[in-house]
Formats: sequence, structure tokens, C-alpha cells
Amino acid sequence: MAVTASAPPRGRRKKAPGRGGMSRNAGSDTRAAYLFIAPAIIGFTVFVVYPLIRSFYLSLTKYNGLTDPVFVGFDNFRRLFTVDPAFWPSLRATGYLVVLYVPLSLAIGLALAMFCNQRFAGVRIVRTLAYLPVVLPAVATITLWKFMLNPQVGLVNTILEKLHLPTSSWLGSSTMSMPSIVLVMLWGVGGTMIIFLAALQAVPTELYEAAKVDGAGSASVFFRITLPMISPIMLLQVILQTTAALQTFNQPKILTGGGPGFSTNVLMLSIYNNGFSNLGRIPQLGYASAQVWVLFVIIIAVIALTAKFSSLWTYSDNTPD
Repeated sequence: MAVTASAPPRGRRKKAPGRGGMSRNAGSDTRAAYLFIAPAIIGFTVFVVYPLIRSFYLSLTKYNGLTDPVFVGFDNFRRLFTVDPAFWPSLRATGYLVVLYVPLSLAIGLALAMFCNQRFAGVRIVRTLAYLPVVLPAVATITLWKFMLNPQVGLVNTILEKLHLPTSSWLGSSTMSMPSIVLVMLWGVGGTMIIFLAALQAVPTELYEAAKVDGAGSASVFFRITLPMISPIMLLQVILQTTAALQTFNQPKILTGGGPGFSTNVLMLSIYNNGFSNLGRIPQLGYASAQVWVLFVIIIAVIALTAKFSSLWTYSDNTPD
């Protein structure tokens, strides 16, 4: 009796197990990922992208915040660079602040971090005291410093007189006002110290032990081991401190108001004065927006140049020998 092969039953072909399930899972994961990042994208668009576009548009207009903006092209920028007597002094004051503050904050922050990285009794208390000014209200501490720097009744001049050292008018002197502002800014160097301290504690101890066996001195260990190993963090600190210095506002606003003359009238303070509080004059939000864009371009240029030349002095595992 011949046996004939029976045809497979007709009907919908069953999908290979697992493939359809994986596809559905992948689609579900993609949708979940978009849902998770959506708040960040919306926040970035609303609070960063839109203000940038809006401020650039306003920089091309004459706008006082009360009436409709009037398009004037690049007149605000032309006035900024060729007419405004306060712009170039404010640019010089900002540059002076950056040149004075950034190296000092890095040097003092690193020195404090190296000191707090030692093992001695009470090191945790020292670390807390060094970081404490960072968590105090900025306006309160700056106001306290303003009182301490008062030439008549301030604590600083009183101590100098006790030590028979020369005193100064500090905030009232065109030569001492900016160093005084930098001194107050250095009061919060504990934030820089904490980041350096974390970097120092990440350096492998085997390197120090090997250097000790080889008889290397302290200076050699610092320049050949410590500094190269924390150089990526140093790069980060340079960018952070430079950006913060370029945007300094509280200290000159509270301590000097930009004076005497234009000696401490940094860009952020000039932007504020033009945009919101120009001695009772009508606000110039369009003109202030042009200043904002000048500052924005400066910050981007500084970051780009720092990143471009960072490979010359920073160490990484991919650095060729």
C-alpha cells in the first residue's frame, strides 16, 4: 500500500518564536527611552535654545521691554564697539578679573586639597571649614566682606594698623578695588578644593611608592606624578573657573557697583545696568542682548581654545609616548 505525503495544513504561517517578541521589545524600549529623555529635551529647548534665539533677535532691535521691538539690524553692535565709552573699560575689567582670579583660585585650591589629602588628626574638620564658605549665602558673605574692607571701621585695616602695616581704601581705590573683589571671590575656593581633593585621592598609590623606592624628591613627585595624573581635572577646573570669572556679577555689584570709575564695571554688571537698572533711564534690553552675545562668543572662544590646546599639557591613557 503506497503512502502519500500529506500537504501541510493551510492557514496563517506561524512566526518564528522570539523574533517578533524581540522586535516588539525593541520598539517598547525605544519609546521608553524617548519618554525618559523628553523632559530634558523640552527643558533644554525652553530654557536654553529659545532664550538664545530670542536674545539674538532682540540684539538686532531697539527694545525697552514696554513697547514692541523695532528692528535696527547690527546698530547695537556698532554702537557697542564704536560709541559706548563703557564697553572697552568693562571688557578690560573682565579680562583683568579673569587673569587675576583663575590662576590664584587654581593654585590655592590645589594647595588646600594637597594639605587636606594628608593624614592627620582633625583633617575632616579642616576640610569642613575649608568648604564651609561655599554653602553660606553669597550675598550675606559678600556684605560681610564689604564691612570688613571698610577703610574706617573695617577689620582688615584694623589688623593692619595693629601690625604697623600700610592700610588702604580697598574698595574706594581704582588700583585696589579689583584685587579686593578677587580676594572676596577666593573666599569660596573650597569648591575648587573639593574637586582637586577627589582627583588626588584617585591617583594610584603604587606610583608614589615606586617614586619613594627610587628616591624621588617632593618636587619631582609633584611635577612628574601628581600634576600629570590630575591634569584632566585641571583642564576641567580651568574651563569652570574661567567661565565663572567671565560671568562674575554679585561681588562687583555689591562691593563697588562697578566703580570707582569703570575699574570694576565687568561685562555682566554692564549688561545688568543697560538692561534693567541704568540709573533711572529707560531699559535698553535690545542693547543689553547685544552685550550678552558678545560675552557668549567670548566664552565659547575661550572654551574652544582651551580644549584645542589641552592635549599639549594634559595626560591621558591615550597620550602617545
